[in-house]
Amino acid sequence: MFVFGLPGSVQGFDPLFLVLAALALEAVAGGLRFPSAPHPVGIIGSLVAVFDRWLNRESSSEGVRFVFGGMVVLIVVTACGGIGWGVGWLTRAQPFGWGIELVLAALLISQRSLHGHVRAVADALENGGVEEGRMAVAHIVGRDPASLDCHGIARASIESCAENFSDGVVAPVFWYALFGMPGLLAYKAVNTMDSMIGYRTPRYRAFGKAAARLDDLLNLIPARLAGLLISLAAIAAPSAHPAAAVRTMLRDASRHGSVNAGWPEGAMAGSLGLALAGPRSYPNAVAEDSWIGGGTPDATAGDIHRALRVYVFACLFNAAWVAALFMLR
Repeated sequence: MFVFGLPGSVQGFDPLFLVLAALALEAVAGGLRFPSAPHPVGIIGSLVAVFDRWLNRESSSEGVRFVFGGMVVLIVVTACGGIGWGVGWLTRAQPFGWGIELVLAALLISQRSLHGHVRAVADALENGGVEEGRMAVAHIVGRDPASLDCHGIARASIESCAENFSDGVVAPVFWYALFGMPGLLAYKAVNTMDSMIGYRTPRYRAFGKAAARLDDLLNLIPARLAGLLISLAAIAAPSAHPAAAVRTMLRDASRHGSVNAGWPEGAMAGSLGLALAGPRSYPNAVAEDSWIGGGTPDATAGDIHRALRVYVFACLFNAAWVAALFMLR
């Protein structure tokens, strides 16, 4: 079902209102943790890790591993979608069921937590130098931190801010607005699998291919929406350049190694007057990607703070499109 197309409410709560409430709750109390209960993404990750150990055997052919990987995607997505349906049923059936859905949705959106991780990199660079910056950026990127100088650390954190705005904020809201909790949980399942097994390494090239391709598909619209939101945010953010954001996004998005990441990263690069992406070193590989943006690659901690200002306004615009749907229904 299309949530934004339903005329009714859920025990007095419109589903789109729950999206807005979840965004507000996460913005105020982001990074919610319950010591006695594991995080939903952690549960998904543990399940994927079990399947990885059981089914992704080096002795199997790539064809067999591809089939097993596809089966894992089907099982995990179906299970998460089913749980989401159950949560939605509880929301409709019980007077306070909406509270469970609200908290779960807030747990699966990463506005404030992403802001905190990226800001920690800027603080580390400013107060502790390159070594502390490397330790901080290692929490949000997969590349080899030892290969990064101060400019590389700043670039990596800005790229992570832009890409994870798409994956961790816009896409969850998009799929929740479209299909409710089943859509949100199914998307988070695919995105988690992609982050764990969606690599082009010998171990995961076949086993993780289905997860990686499905993640690309599910992010096609959200990534482009994220680029648009970053460009709009550049209108409001101090010292940002909205026209350059749009121009760089449209010109350079296709240069990125990812079919989706180039859109938000291109918009961020243009808005800040930076060059992002480019050659990058990972623990087991080197990515010889093109540069995105025509500015300087010598990003600084100050540029991270500028990126975070753009990010905050982009999050507000992300809530605004949901609010517009809510008001137009």
